[in-house]
Parts: sequence; structure tokens; C-alpha cells
Amino acid sequence: MHDIESLYEIFRQFPNITIDSRCCPPESLFFALKGKNNDGNRFAEKALQNGAEYAVIDDPDVAADDRYIVVPDVLTAMQQLAAYHRRQMKARIIAVTGTNGKTTTKELIATVLAKQYKVLYTERNHNNHIGVPLTLLRLTEEDQFGVIEMGANHKGEIASLCDIAQPDFGIITNFGRAHLEGFGSFEGVIEAKTELFDYLREHKGRVFINIGNSNIVEKAKGIGNISYGINNDKADVSGYITGQNPCISVSWASQRFFVVAQSVKTHLVGGYNLENLLAAVVVGLFFEVEPNDINEALCGYIPENHRSQYMKTDRNDLIIDAYNANPSSMAAALRNFNSLPYPHKMVILGDMLEMGDTAVEDHEEIVNIIRNQLSIDEVLLVGEIFASIDSGYKTFVTVDDLSAYLEANPPKDTAVLLKGSNGIGLERIIAYLK
Repeated sequence: MHDIESLYEIFRQFPNITIDSRCCPPESLFFALKGKNNDGNRFAEKALQNGAEYAVIDDPDVAADDRYIVVPDVLTAMQQLAAYHRRQMKARIIAVTGTNGKTTTKELIATVLAKQYKVLYTERNHNNHIGVPLTLLRLTEEDQFGVIEMGANHKGEIASLCDIAQPDFGIITNFGRAHLEGFGSFEGVIEAKTELFDYLREHKGRVFINIGNSNIVEKAKGIGNISYGINNDKADVSGYITGQNPCISVSWASQRFFVVAQSVKTHLVGGYNLENLLAAVVVGLFFEVEPNDINEALCGYIPENHRSQYMKTDRNDLIIDAYNANPSSMAAALRNFNSLPYPHKMVILGDMLEMGDTAVEDHEEIVNIIRNQLSIDEVLLVGEIFASIDSGYKTFVTVDDLSAYLEANPPKDTAVLLKGSNGIGLERIIAYLK
């Protein structure tokens, strides 16, 4: 059995980590992780054949020669290696978690800091017990910051990720009702997310907080903080929306950092992104990024992965926010869309997944918001939960059913909002809306 110190010596020689036996670049280490349906040990030989220098395994029977590194548990070894490596690096780690907006906030912060520093950040949404260590293992001596996104759907997960990443700074974007199957309640969500604050409090870290969120302010007590807020003179950075067309333009200023009002036109749709933008601003100012560079970074950021994306096609204007959905983010997206000055509007919503016992009630609440508070020309609902509700709107059990409808009834000269959980697959209908 190899210990972490000896494994680290090998990693320093061959620092490219892979968990896919089909993709083994030169000087790589293959970690034979177990999945729901696959045992990585079975693919160790293939990984070596495909170019890996060593294979880290936890089944001694697989070890055919000294290129197989046997450990008690592959996942644990990878996490311990990542934690050990993080301790050797000088980069300051900023952890980002929250119910909504954490991926956008992470990317905005990284974009701002990259104007002045060498920054490593979480790719896509690799924010779990596998993705976080994989990200940390990409740290180099040149990196000055690591911006690490942390996701969770059960209590204790953020605490475990903090033990691996050992953050110096942290942000919780917000608390919302998501993944209630794992958290049990909204209070459970708060308890789980604030494991980040608990770690930073214990390790004398600092936090960036939204001063307008009373729950966050309360949970951040006892930790040094730098604040941001919407139209809040008490915040270290304050800002407000100056326009939506449909991407938002914002104004921000800072008394603490002696910055007068700045104007930024973004490529982000949705007023709810203002808080994410202000978080990036306050982080940038705290680490002495020049205001002009901050503005340039925010202006140049273009969202991907179907998060707050605006797409103008030959026939329609699409607002695509179909990577994640929960009651708070869906309600915010709907109200924002309703406020936009389009003459013809269509909403296409997919089920919100992992809502637990309140799933039907949560979907009924969204339907009631549309019916009683909004003015939308056409509403299409897709997914088993929405289809089970007597909503009065057109419903489809599957995206294929919805695609067939849109192919036969293509919208034209219409603004369309797409919002739903990633597992529903709403991105597959974009082709029928162009």
C-alpha cells in the first residue's frame, strides 16, 4: 500500500490526473474511481495501454506490475492527495457556494481576478467530492488564486469539501429551497451551506457577504467580512440596475475603496444577477484590481452552459436559463422575464427536480405565480410533475412530446424563456425555436 507522501512524489512527476481510461494524456495518473455501474479497477489496464504512467487502484488483484499503485480507497486517496497538494501551493483559495448563482459568481470572480493574477477556477460545475479534488490537483506554483465552487445536496458535504480545499475566503450567494430530498428543509439548506462559514470562522478566514441577506449576515457573525449590497450605503460595494434590454446594465460604487459610480453593460440576462456581479466587484476591489479592469472583465463575460444566456435568432429572442431550477430561481426568472418590454412572450418550463415531499406543491406554486402575477401569452410545461398538475396550460410529459408540438407550431417574433432542471433536457428544444 502506498501512503499519500509517496503518492505525491509520483504525482509531482506525472501531474496530469485522469479518471477516464479512454483519455490518458502523456505523464498522467489514472485514478480508478468506482461509479454506480462501473468499477474503475476494471479499466486500469486499458488506461495504462492508452498512455497513463501509473494507475491508482484499490483492488490488489488487478495489480500486474509496479505501474499499479494500490491504496485502501481510490476516492479517498485522490481527496487526500488534493488536500496535501493544496497545502504545498501558495494560491489563496476562495470558496463559492449557495443555492442559486454560484457558478456564475465563481466565473465572474475568476474573470475579474484574472485581469491581474494567475487564477485557477472550477471548470463547468465540477463542484462535488470528485470535481473539487480534480480542480485542486491542477494547481501550480504559478497560480495566485483558486476560485473553487462547492455544491452539495446533503448535509456534511460542504464541510468535507472545505477539509479538502482549505479555503482562505468564502462566499455564500444565497439560501433557497433546492435539493430538499437531501437537506430535508429550508433550514437544512442553511445549515449545510453555512458549513463554509463554520470552517472559515474556525480557521480565521474571511467572507464576502451580501449585506441585504439577513440570513447570511446572521450566519457570518464572528468572521471578518467584506460586504456588498443593492442600493445599500452601509455596504462596502453598492450597486443597482440601470437597464435591461434584455441584458442588464448596472452602476456600482464603493466608499470603502474610494471608487465613484461606475457603469457596466453586461451580457447577463436577469436582475437576479446583480448580486453575482457585485460579489465579483467587491472581491476584485479587495484584492486591488483596478476599477477599469473590473468593468472590462464584467463587460466581457459571456455566459455559457445555458445559464442566463440571451440568444437572438432569425425568428425569436431566447432567454435560456435551463441548467438549474428550484422554486426561488424559477420565480425570480419568471418575474424578471415578465418585466421585460417584449410584445409577445412565451414561457417554457421544465420540472424542478430533487424537491422531495413538497415537489407537487412547489410546482403548483409556480403555476399560481404565472396565473396570478404575470402576463404571458403562452405557457408550455414539460415533465412528469408539471403534467400531473391541473394547471390549465399545455403540458408535455417528455421533451420529445414538446419538440413535436414546437415543430408543428413554431413560435415567431416571440421572446421565449426556457427554465428547468438540467435533467429535463430543455436545451434539446432550442433548435425548434430558432
